[in-house]
Amino acid sequence: MNAAKYLFPLWAGILIYASLTVLFGVKGFSAHRQLEREQIKQETNIESLVRINMELENTINSLLYDRDTLAVYARELGFASGSERFVRIVGLGLSQNTRTFAGEVVVAAKPQYTPEQIIRMIAIGTGLVILFCIALSDLLRHLKDR
Repeated sequence: MNAAKYLFPLWAGILIYASLTVLFGVKGFSAHRQLEREQIKQETNIESLVRINMELENTINSLLYDRDTLAVYARELGFASGSERFVRIVGLGLSQNTRTFAGEVVVAAKPQYTPEQIIRMIAIGTGLVILFCIALSDLLRHLKDR
């Protein structure tokens, strides 16, 4: 029975190691939640890119098939039709209205997890502390019995 008591720190260390790995390890719950947040962020970005793509396709179709839209864009760029005249004032530049926004790159965040070595050190340290406490308790009991 006395030897089984000294196996307790081993089992406690294993239990702590397994718990910390499941909760905070590379493939633990914490890392899984982070991946779910990143997935939602990427899906939101994809939805935004799809919307922007539809707007750009509509703009392309308007420029290809609607002469009035083409004339408006040409005027914004400083062009005029054959019957129009305009004066350019040097230094003011053109009224460049950038209508197109092609989206942005959403970079995934670096994974946050507790390294395996740290988890091992915590588990071993806890097991050693428990072992030390059991040994100290036995020593004090032995000294008390003398």
